[in-house]
Amino acid sequence: MLARNVGGLDRIARIVIGLALIAGFFLNPEASLRWLYLIGVVPLATGLMQTCPLYSLLGFNTCPTGKN
Repeated sequence: MLARNVGGLDRIARIVIGLALIAGFFLNPEASLRWLYLIGVVPLATGLMQTCPLYSLLGFNTCPTGKN
């Protein structure tokens, strides 16, 4: 299992943005590039799992110390 590296406001922002993008997919059926809204699955998943593979590669960590 990957170490937790997403915490606090970062996690909340990811979940909100992910849900908003997925909602846009369903609420905007006539959009020409509608499938791009499905990219919201990525921030939603990383927010719910509290881990981001890109953060791991870049060495970022927004999770408070001691909770990894």
